[in-house]
Amino acid sequence: MNDSYRLAGVMGWPVAHSHSPVLQRYWLERHGVAGDYVKLAVPPQKLGPALHALPNLGFAGCNLTIPHKELALAFVDEVDPEAETIGAVNTIIVRSNGKLCGMNSDAFGFIANLHAEAPNWRAASGPAVVLGAGGAARAVASALLAEAVPQLRLVNRHQDRALALKSAFNGNIGVEVTPWEERAAALEGAALLVNATSLGMAGGPALDLPLDRLPPEAVVNDIVYTPLETPLLAAARRRGNRVVDGLGMLMHQGRLGFAAWFGIEPEVTPALRARMVATLAAP
Repeated sequence: MNDSYRLAGVMGWPVAHSHSPVLQRYWLERHGVAGDYVKLAVPPQKLGPALHALPNLGFAGCNLTIPHKELALAFVDEVDPEAETIGAVNTIIVRSNGKLCGMNSDAFGFIANLHAEAPNWRAASGPAVVLGAGGAARAVASALLAEAVPQLRLVNRHQDRALALKSAFNGNIGVEVTPWEERAAALEGAALLVNATSLGMAGGPALDLPLDRLPPEAVVNDIVYTPLETPLLAAARRRGNRVVDGLGMLMHQGRLGFAAWFGIEPEVTPALRARMVATLAAP
């Protein structure tokens, strides 16, 4: 290590499951950058001291994963507007003066992946249905509203959280909240369906959602990437819908942090995806 060595990491509790080091280390190797990206296991009650220690430990910044994304807002010195709207931070940048800047790259990662994997999708094509109302759903909703979808239908198991999400966007008239019991009906005429919940993740409960009312030309995007093809994506693929998995969102969201920490704009390439897929498949 020397003065040009750059260090970043991912902070979570737990954090052993994170695949971000594979992603960031691929780019470090690809661009010949002297540095590393490490896992930082930090319990919630120690998040503040851990973040404030980053400058003294020589870190250029870090990513944040569960359960720190919302908690971090209380410990950073500045928050970018999108992170403030979303109400969560997933990327920390250490400024030259030691101050901490909180960003959210999930919205960027989602929309960049959607355009890359479904290039024919256009926001103007029709309504978008978003399942969920947590941090990921907030990022997805923010990205879709920025793209000017004509209508955003929020569906969540707890309707009060969906209503709170709607209010976070200043009561945007294009945002509607649909009860979970009516989720199948919400698909009528939709051009995009996004599962922004953990339903369908390996080892967890399944997503129960009949797709009968979803138009065949609609795009179906699941932000879950373990498994890479969730039951939702498999069902959508069988009926002819264009499908987008969640791995691309993970890769694209990492681009902003890498650029800020290491000074290089990285790319998401087939070779990178192959590396990530191989890692997911490893025991």
